[in-house]
Amino acid sequence: MRSFVSGTVRDVPPSGIRKFFDIASEMKDAISLGVGEPDFVTPWNIRESAIFSMERGYTHYTSNHGMLSLRELITEYLRTRYGISYDPQVQTVVTVGASEALDLAFRAIMEPGDEVLVPAPSYVSYMPGVTFAGGVPVPIETRVEDNFTITAGAIERVITSKTKAIVLPYPNNPTGAVMTREQLESIKDALIQHDLLVISDEIYSELTYGGQHVSVASLDGMYERTLVINGFSKAFAMTGFRLGYAAGPEDIIAAMVKIHQYSMLCASTMSQYAGEEALRYEMNTDFSQVSKMVKSYDMRRKYMYRALNDIGLEAFEPRGAFYIFPSIKSTGLSSEEFCFRLIDEKRVACVPGTAFGAAGEGFMRCSYASSMENLREAIKRIGEFVEECRK
Repeated sequence: MRSFVSGTVRDVPPSGIRKFFDIASEMKDAISLGVGEPDFVTPWNIRESAIFSMERGYTHYTSNHGMLSLRELITEYLRTRYGISYDPQVQTVVTVGASEALDLAFRAIMEPGDEVLVPAPSYVSYMPGVTFAGGVPVPIETRVEDNFTITAGAIERVITSKTKAIVLPYPNNPTGAVMTREQLESIKDALIQHDLLVISDEIYSELTYGGQHVSVASLDGMYERTLVINGFSKAFAMTGFRLGYAAGPEDIIAAMVKIHQYSMLCASTMSQYAGEEALRYEMNTDFSQVSKMVKSYDMRRKYMYRALNDIGLEAFEPRGAFYIFPSIKSTGLSSEEFCFRLIDEKRVACVPGTAFGAAGEGFMRCSYASSMENLREAIKRIGEFVEECRK
């Protein structure tokens, strides 16, 4: 049967994140800092809204674009929160998670051989998504010396006549890096000069620490060339609801909807009602529930940053998302070897930096979306392992 499998699909390796999660799930007393999922249960009012929609019999298909009432709330949220305005009728589409929005975006714009710039390290799905759509992913290596942000120079070094788009994934998974308005402004001229479409994955936009998220679409000259991807999984602790969206130029949204209507048709109706409740409640309460979760993540972020450095793993201080990306170079082990031995010998699952591209060698990703009790025990075990490696 192997001969029936597409060579393109066969050549793409499986997710390095899920591999370590699956190992940990079969181990007794294992602590997983691997999967990027909020440890909070979806707030009660959101769950109740989904249940109530089923009780009222709202169980049919919605528009391929998604429910207009939800799209109106999404555009209000983007306008009031990030200063970007969209027409809910033609500039938005509701998707099955932000992941589907990314997939639709790649397929909607790609001609065979088109190149897409992808910061490295970054989320595992970008490069395979470009490949599956017939494009060529081109990594832009980011460095800890630049706070894992993209620079204009880095763009200029890899851009070619075939470059069509760039993925802008900030706040970043796995590094926790953010890009400030000043940093975004510093790359804007290069993006415009080379006529690039920006696919801005802002799924962690609410999870920022010490400053407000800035969308690249809010910069002068960038609105008309930016597709914003976002969703409900991270900020609202709604991973299982699989609800995301895209907002951007009408022509690109129309192309995405065309693919969407032949594949997914629409996002889950119950999830869309839950998304309405999430946005309506948070916008009416000054993001009270989101703020509580962010405050808790921030406490854990500070703890992990301090604790990892204390045990000798130099860590860049994350400013967004819920990950930290410490260097393990001082142990003399590769990222893969470090993480395999860590889970085997100490029952702690982290993700090797190489799961996020070759630029991640020498690092590992730890998610701090876990209880403080688990984080303290994990640090204790990691510290013991590091000490043993150095003997």
